[in-house]
Amino acid sequence: MSVSILVVDDEPDVAELFRQRFRRETRQGSYVMHFAASGAEALHRLAGEIEPTLVAVLSDINMPGMDGLELLAEIKERFPDLPVMMVTAYGDTDRRKRATEYGAAEFITKPVDFDQLKAQLRQLPA
Repeated sequence: MSVSILVVDDEPDVAELFRQRFRRETRQGSYVMHFAASGAEALHRLAGEIEPTLVAVLSDINMPGMDGLELLAEIKERFPDLPVMMVTAYGDTDRRKRATEYGAAEFITKPVDFDQLKAQLRQLPA
């Protein structure tokens, strides 16, 4: 059974990195990867139909316009049960605390440990 993951990051090379690191899982049909380059684009994608079922959003924190923490707050207001994992190069205590307060499921620091991320994703209900 396939499930979807939405990756939100303003850096195009991040999307390519996720495509490469999830290549086997996408070929096997485990995951369908979706990408948004901004918080606004992510909300637009979430307002439409993402198929198959979306199981998680992975969002960068530092983005122009709507940052990842603002996006997290919006997602939790509109889709309270959707797990959102924050991904950032800046693992400072303030951001981590705010992400937890806003309802982040996980706080992942870059460089991403993809084996650990995949293990966390497997724990999510499909």
